[in-house]
Amino acid sequence: MADNKKLVEQITSMDEDFAKWYTDIVKKADLIDYSSVKGCMIIRPYGYAIWENIQHILDTRFKETGVENVYMPMFIPESLLNKEKDHVEGFAPEVAWVTHGGNERLAERMCVRPTSETLFCEHFANIVKSYRDLPKVYNQWCSVVRWEKTTRPFLRSREFLWQEGHTVHRTAEEAEARTVQMLNVYADFFEKDLGMPVIKGQKTDKEKFAGANATYTVEALRHDGKALQGGTSHNFGDGFARAFGIQYLDNDNTLKYCHETSWGVSTRIIGGIIMTHGDDSGLVLPPAVAPIQVIVIPVQQHKAGVIEAATKIHDTLAKAGIRVKMDISDQSPGWKFSEYEMKGVPLRIEIGPRDIADNKCVIVRRDNREKSFVSLDNLVEEVKSGLENLRVALYEKALKHREERTYVANTLDELKSIAEEKSGYIKAMWCGELDCEMKLKEEADVTSRCMPFDCEPVGDTCVCCGRAAKKLVYWGKAY
Repeated sequence: MADNKKLVEQITSMDEDFAKWYTDIVKKADLIDYSSVKGCMIIRPYGYAIWENIQHILDTRFKETGVENVYMPMFIPESLLNKEKDHVEGFAPEVAWVTHGGNERLAERMCVRPTSETLFCEHFANIVKSYRDLPKVYNQWCSVVRWEKTTRPFLRSREFLWQEGHTVHRTAEEAEARTVQMLNVYADFFEKDLGMPVIKGQKTDKEKFAGANATYTVEALRHDGKALQGGTSHNFGDGFARAFGIQYLDNDNTLKYCHETSWGVSTRIIGGIIMTHGDDSGLVLPPAVAPIQVIVIPVQQHKAGVIEAATKIHDTLAKAGIRVKMDISDQSPGWKFSEYEMKGVPLRIEIGPRDIADNKCVIVRRDNREKSFVSLDNLVEEVKSGLENLRVALYEKALKHREERTYVANTLDELKSIAEEKSGYIKAMWCGELDCEMKLKEEADVTSRCMPFDCEPVGDTCVCCGRAAKKLVYWGKAY
């Protein structure tokens, strides 16, 4: 063994200190490193590989719905940003400004994009002239900057990676259909690819995107009972179109304003994966986004034929399209087991002299450490089955966790008691008034997560004021 071999470092228990547990994982699993730029993170190769897999899956899903990728400038002139009043007011506290080019002060300061609505609107106004030009269904993969005061890796940083879709349509009905369609794309991705159950619903006016008519969201619950907004889809109506003059000549020979949508997810997803599936040994990655789906570890690799057998397993799985790695370093098998558990690799294959003699190997699942002895003749089928079983198990475990931490409150005192003593979602009715929403924030320290689309009412009166209720709301504490 190498004298300077690295030992697997201990991870703080999530029950002891959840925030420290999270930070330990993102550092020790080689996902990020801190930089000299305060509030900004370096995404290391293993962390970036997770993002690349997320990109690939979503980009494919987007294009199946007719989306085209574009790229917009990262700088936005102040006059352009100011064209939509609600939008600029919503982002003003987080905007980073560029005031100089070289040694010269700019005639007009520019912001580093916090989002790109204004740039897309300017572009749409230039290229859309007729109903024949519609719809335009665009997306860009880029980074954005928001000058957050409190930052945490992946969850909230001053620069982060994301995708932002921007579309323009002929009618309000077409825009609404696209808004819902993209929300469903996100929901399917979270549940089918990431094993994360989500609640689909609409944000309150207080929580909706600045400048939107309506914001739809998918919300997921983490180990510690806090909510994390997964992805959002916004219906802008014709508000931005009127501000930016995005008009088209319809087939009745009249000028009309376009209707717009926008939708996005970010590297915050990676933080969500960690906090939904991780355990005290490290990451637990859903197979769809795991950089390494299977790690092959030879046992007693110094003995004749062991490395050769491990190599054959590696090559067989790689040929079948499985992301597989073989570790023949001089570290001990136990060290390797712990290392790849920390990295969240879904399946581990062990092969040693006895296994070779019996024409079998051992497959170990990351989520429950369950071992299976598998014939090498059926290896590909068993591995694919194991990956799918793990994906389903992650979803079912997360769903059970959410159900166990979802409560119902019918009075303000009941809601405050639940919020103080427990963690999770609180289902309660709401009258729709902002003063009640703010009172719940002030007295119970909860925010409205969403008004779910598919959920039965739990009462007739507002949990806060006792007036007639209009909406069921999921309330909770969030990142």
